[in-house]
Amino acid sequence: MDPIIFAILGAAISVILAGIGSAFGVKMVGETGIGLISEEPEKFGRVLLLQALPGTQGIYGFLTGIMILQKFGVLGGERITSFGGGILALIAGLIMGLVGFISGIYQAKVALQGIQVVAKKPEESGKPVIMAALVETYAVLALLISILIVSGIK
Repeated sequence: MDPIIFAILGAAISVILAGIGSAFGVKMVGETGIGLISEEPEKFGRVLLLQALPGTQGIYGFLTGIMILQKFGVLGGERITSFGGGILALIAGLIMGLVGFISGIYQAKVALQGIQVVAKKPEESGKPVIMAALVETYAVLALLISILIVSGIK
C-alpha cells in the first residue's frame, strides 16, 4: 500500500478531530458567554478570551496536518516513499487529533466555569484563564510529539 495514503489519513484525522474538539469547545463557551454579555456587555473582553482558548487545539491539528502533507510532498518538495514513514505520519496525526479533540472539550468545560467567575467577580477573571490554559498543556505536548515524529520521518 502506498504510504501517502497513511500520511493523508493522518493529516485528515489531525485536522478533523482537533477541529471538531475546538469548534465544539468554542461553541460551548460562546453560548454561555453570550448570556452574560447580553446583561453586562462590558465583560465582553474577558468572556472572549475564555471563549478563544479552546480554539487553539484546532490550530495545532491544522499545523500537524500541514507538516505531514509537506513532509510527504503533497504540498511540494520531495516525496517520502517508505511504508514506515506513512505509518508514523498516521500515528502523529492520531496523537494530535485525539488529544486536540479531548483537550478542546475539557478546556471549554473549565472555561465555562470561568464565565461564572467573570459574572460574579470580574476582577478575578485572570485566574480562570490560567486554569483553562493549563488544560491546553496536553494539546501542546501532543503537538510537540507530533512535530518530533514527523521531523524524524525519512
